[in-house]
Amino acid sequence: MRIRINGDTHEVDVDVRTSLLDLLREHLGLTGSKKGCDHGQCGACTVLINGRRINSCLTLAVMHDDDEIVTIEGLGSPAALHPLQAAFVRHDGFQCGYCTPGQICSAVGMLDEVAKGWPSLVSEPGTDAVALTDEEIRERMSGNLCRCSAYPNIVDAIRDVAGAGA
Repeated sequence: MRIRINGDTHEVDVDVRTSLLDLLREHLGLTGSKKGCDHGQCGACTVLINGRRINSCLTLAVMHDDDEIVTIEGLGSPAALHPLQAAFVRHDGFQCGYCTPGQICSAVGMLDEVAKGWPSLVSEPGTDAVALTDEEIRERMSGNLCRCSAYPNIVDAIRDVAGAGA
């Protein structure tokens, strides 16, 4: 199969049962996405597929022929951090760092959802624009767990970037 990851096309021959996460980590050496629970409950493996966030442990690699996949490695580089990567550093939005790649990928997807006006469970009903309050950010990021409890700093980092884009 041909799979496009971080702008590069890869020809891969993998078992049809291989998860996207295992393809990334074990076959392509892209180890930024972490295997936390391997059941879609922690969000450590979150990547962007065609701009939408997805738990890569829950999807098969063969399902993503011709899709555009972006991992944490594709968002920025040490010399040119993505704005969310820089904000996580600035706001100390990580402690052990294990969940950070998934948190950042999820935040990128979440901010795109907000920009498109997609509501969440806590969005004010009947309004066109989504107010990105702390409660809204927490709800939208609830699929990404941080065992070190850096949540306040993660929210601060996301709010910082959201404010810069407004």
